[in-house]
Amino acid sequence: MFVNTGPVRMIRYALACVATVLGLVVVPSSAGAADPGFVDADGIHVVSTQQLDTRLWALSVSSPALGRAVRVRVLLPDGYAGNPTARYPVLYLFHGTSGGAPDWTTIGNAEATTADKPLIVVMPDAGFDNDGGGWFTNWFDTHTKLGLSAWETFHVTQLVPWVDANLRTLADRAHRAIAGLSQGGFGAMSYAARHPDTFAIAASFSGAPEIDRDAVVIPFSTAIIEATAAALDGVEPDAMFGSRTAHEVNWQAHDPATLIANLRWTDMYMWTGDGVPGPLDTGTPDPSAMAIEGATHVSTVLFHSHLQEAGIPSHYTDYGSGTHTWPYWSRDFQQFVDPLMSAFANPAPTPTAITYQSADTHWSQWGWSAVHTGNGFSTVTSANAAGFTVRTAGTLAVTTPPFYVPGSSHSVAVTRGSSSSITHVNADAAGRLHITVRNGIVPSTATVLVGG
Repeated sequence: MFVNTGPVRMIRYALACVATVLGLVVVPSSAGAADPGFVDADGIHVVSTQQLDTRLWALSVSSPALGRAVRVRVLLPDGYAGNPTARYPVLYLFHGTSGGAPDWTTIGNAEATTADKPLIVVMPDAGFDNDGGGWFTNWFDTHTKLGLSAWETFHVTQLVPWVDANLRTLADRAHRAIAGLSQGGFGAMSYAARHPDTFAIAASFSGAPEIDRDAVVIPFSTAIIEATAAALDGVEPDAMFGSRTAHEVNWQAHDPATLIANLRWTDMYMWTGDGVPGPLDTGTPDPSAMAIEGATHVSTVLFHSHLQEAGIPSHYTDYGSGTHTWPYWSRDFQQFVDPLMSAFANPAPTPTAITYQSADTHWSQWGWSAVHTGNGFSTVTSANAAGFTVRTAGTLAVTTPPFYVPGSSHSVAVTRGSSSSITHVNADAAGRLHITVRNGIVPSTATVLVGG
């Protein structure tokens, strides 16, 4: 999509249209200077690149996490080439079910919406060849016909550092946001909850930010996700998260509403309609667009209520009448961009004490890391240099950030109920403490205090 921002660009657009008719290739005069020179990094191989206009690049990249090439569109800010020392915040913007990387620029008007913003927008595929999509998780079944399908690894562990390696980004949490529509709205909130030290801002446009916490949500979220797998992706229904009966904890481990405590320091935005045709609907109402918006509305309302219960602020817009269609998502995005830029300009401070909940056997957030040997979730609460609280079953081996003088000795008091034990732990060469908390087979709480 070309952006009409002045006579020069209008002329270039006209030339491009003529070239298309004549079968020629016309590259804007500034295009070569704008070439970022995309290269391989962080497990991502660049298969091909194509400049679509002065701001927009279409890439094909591959990764062992996915096993095949997928598309990434990169939208650079105006003046990127002419300001070689400038650095920019980044928005990762996701499509929905049966969509693809081009959607936000070919349908969602993202290029015009961001035309005057000092912002890099990265729009990756979240599924193969516009199929149903991967639901933003490393698939439970890694042996389907679609291959490994480790979407979370690709999007978060590989794509984010790859973008920072290739583009002049402000490569920190405070200047990194994530957003998406529908399934992509779930993905934005799930990634933000599972990786709170990576994304400072998250937005959902008609998304499903809850898939498990409330009983009323479980039947339709299960039906939608399993239908996506079977009918659209052509794999078994349980491929993504495992079965509800045998692997419920994995569903919970990716549910933003279950992980809500992890989002306390995330600036969250949500837009939702109720599924009744509204002012942007034209022609005969689409029953499926009405039903899906109604379902995502329930999910969003419940998620927002849990944020309120937890005392976690958010920006919430329930606009009433509206269906699950692009005119509403384009409007949502337009309404989001100015607050997004304001949030980038005025970032919140890094929390001084963190809380993180996970069902993963290994996790690393905010400079803390842990290895969990046991079943279910582990939660570290109010963690800082003075200590933390652990709730888990089994054993949790915690490594702190480098708070301490390398080699210094510290008393570590672990209290469970009325019992307490004290050990002495030396900081490693980086100034980190390694503390192991051993609970029983039933989840219980232990308080860890670190002395000088």
